[in-house]
Amino acid sequence: MLKKRIYQFIWVLVFLSACQSGGPSTRLSVELSDFSITPTQLSVPAGLEIQIRVANKGTVEHNFYIMQYGVDVGDMFDEEDIANAYWDVDVQPDDIEDLTFTAPDQPGPYQIVCGMPGHLQAGMVGTLEVVK
Repeated sequence: MLKKRIYQFIWVLVFLSACQSGGPSTRLSVELSDFSITPTQLSVPAGLEIQIRVANKGTVEHNFYIMQYGVDVGDMFDEEDIANAYWDVDVQPDDIEDLTFTAPDQPGPYQIVCGMPGHLQAGMVGTLEVVK
């Protein structure tokens, strides 16, 4: 009986681990710090409402931009890039924002960046993969 319970426990751990390993999700949690985005790779199903928690663990203001499909901001985020954003949020230091947005219908990669001056260059960049 004990052996059976141990196998069941291991199976549950494997299952939970697989559920958290980068597959598409309608619930995201992102941490912004000085100067990184964690995780850098996110995946969501196309067209669904997404709940997102964005936590700023840094000492300065950060923002989280999801750019439109096919848009790459290049080496520097500027005013022109704001018009090409799909979705964004500003987060103050030691603050958490719990929000929702509707994922794009177009499957594919979407660049995510912090648009604060110098933050992209410091490494605050990643990818949101929208899947069918």
